[in-house]
Amino acid sequence: MYAVLETGSKQYRVAAGDTLEIERLSADDGKPVEAGKPVTFDRILLVSKEGKVSVGTPTVAGATVAADVVALKRGEKKLTFKMKRRKGYHKSIGHRQELTVVKITAINA
Repeated sequence: MYAVLETGSKQYRVAAGDTLEIERLSADDGKPVEAGKPVTFDRILLVSKEGKVSVGTPTVAGATVAADVVALKRGEKKLTFKMKRRKGYHKSIGHRQELTVVKITAINA
């Protein structure tokens, strides 16, 4: 059994027991979700159960994916370098994405 869920404007194919690195999840108060806490995803786009596929329009009604937050971490550093020739303009920009590591516990269709 697997599902396709959407979070952070990205889609992930998940099955029970999978571990994902997704963009940082926030609680209702805006703070990041703590490690060890459960989280539920409700934007499920597709569910496949024993060969029977349910495709949502846009989401599957009543389907959820339960997961536990394993850790909070930061992704690799992305560097961007801007330069304009003959003008003496050089600029270096870096970015590290905040990530949440989750372990999928159950798919409820």
